[in-house]
Amino acid sequence: MNAEGRAAPAVAPVFRMRGVTKVYTMGEVEVRALDGVDLDLYAGEFVVLLGASGSGKSTLLNILGGLDVPTGGDVWYLDHQLSGAEDETLTRYRREHVGFVFQFYNLIPSLTAAENVALVTDIAVQPMAPEAALGVVGLGDRINHFPAQLSGGEQQRVAIARAIAKRPDVLLCDEPTGALDFATGKMVLEALERVNRELGTTTVVITHNAAIARMADRVIHISSGRLVGVESNAVKAAPGDLSW
Repeated sequence: MNAEGRAAPAVAPVFRMRGVTKVYTMGEVEVRALDGVDLDLYAGEFVVLLGASGSGKSTLLNILGGLDVPTGGDVWYLDHQLSGAEDETLTRYRREHVGFVFQFYNLIPSLTAAENVALVTDIAVQPMAPEAALGVVGLGDRINHFPAQLSGGEQQRVAIARAIAKRPDVLLCDEPTGALDFATGKMVLEALERVNRELGTTTVVITHNAAIARMADRVIHISSGRLVGVESNAVKAAPGDLSW
C-alpha cells in the first residue's frame, strides 16, 4: 500500500521507500518483519507510526535511520540511497542527518546533563550549544544536574536535547514515552512538538499508544510488516490535550 496519504505535494519527499522488505532468519524459520512497504515522508512533518508490538515499527524506523538495511527494495533520503549503502556511508548519514530518541535514555551517569549533550556536539559540524539544546526542551535550569538527580521525564528530555543538538534534519523516536507515566509522557511529547515546530525537524514517532496519533500531521498504521492505513489530522491536538 502506498502511504503518501496526501494530494500531490508541492515538494519532493525527504524519504522514499519502495517495495521494502526485511527478512530475519532464525534457524530454519524466516520472519518477515517488513513486507513490501511503500512510504514517503516530507520535510517538517510530524508523523506517528502506529502499530502493535511486533508489527514492524522499529524495523522500519531502524532502516530509515541507517541502523539497519532492507533485505529488498529501495530506500532514499533525498539523494542518498540507503539501501545497499556501505557501513561507512550509513555512519556518515547518521552523524550528519539523523537524531535518535529511544525508550531508554542511555545517559552516562557520571556526566551532567550538559556533558551528556556535549558528547554529540563535540562531533557535530554545526552543533547547538548544549545549554541551548537543553533550553529547547525546558531544562535550562538543570544543565549541571546528573542523571540520578533528574526524573525519568527529565532524563528523556536530556536524551531529546542530545539528539537535536547536532541540528539533525530528521528526528526518529522509538516509543519515547513507553517507560514514562501519563503526566511525564505528556511533557516529553511537548518537547518533541516544540522541536518539530520551532526547528522544523522532520519527526517520526513510533508508538503503540493510539492517543498520541492526535498530535501528528499524518498517522501511518502498520500491521504484520505492512502499511495498512493512513490518516491526516486537519487540526492537530496539543500534547497537553491528549489523554490515555
